Amino acid sequence: MKFLEYTPFDSINLFLDNLDLGDCMIRGNLEAFSCKHTGNDRRLSISLEHEILDCLSKSSDSDHSSPVEHLSCRSSRKTLIYLVLTLSHMYPDYDFSAVRAHLFFKEEEWESFKEMTDTYLSEASKQWAATNEGTSLLDSMTNVIDEVIKIGESDIYSYNPDQDGDPFLEKGVIWSINFFFYNRKLKRVVSFRCSCISKISGDDFLTSAPSDGEEEDALIDMDI
Repeated sequence: MKFLEYTPFDSINLFLDNLDLGDCMIRGNLEAFSCKHTGNDRRLSISLEHEILDCLSKSSDSDHSSPVEHLSCRSSRKTLIYLVLTLSHMYPDYDFSAVRAHLFFKEEEWESFKEMTDTYLSEASKQWAATNEGTSLLDSMTNVIDEVIKIGESDIYSYNPDQDGDPFLEKGVIWSINFFFYNRKLKRVVSFRCSCISKISGDDFLTSAPSDGEEEDALIDMDI
């Protein structure tokens, strides 16, 4: 996966870079990646493929409830591998397991993203409007994401891991959201990660965005 620099993201990322909301801070950013293999991607991709196939071979043929059953489809495995490779580039110090990671990916609709963003970034939206001539933060995000990935042609996924070995985990986190937009035709992935961190904890902030243990149970099979 190759990191792609897109200037349309700059204003959003600058705004969400440690946004002060009084008792807490918002940290979020948009990133784009090409699905072209770079560096160790090819080796890691092969390793992830073998991991998935090995898990499939150990699953019972009669066990239709197996969490990896749908990964028998090559296109589903390919999508999962691209998403895991994206996570690996976002968090290079964390070793992601494809079989484990897919348990926390959930296919979403654009409306889900809009609703989640409106809910969690309501206070941030007010600050954005105050400093950007009343424009909507969500509309601004929609425009730049669509410019880079073409939302109507993309599959959308949320990623909500548990706290055991979670690369997003850090003290003081109030909530965290993680979305991925995958355009098969463009072979491109856009990620949006955002977390709200309490100042009360008094701990130094880490660079990774964590997951809130109170989020809705994410152990749902990824339908890709």
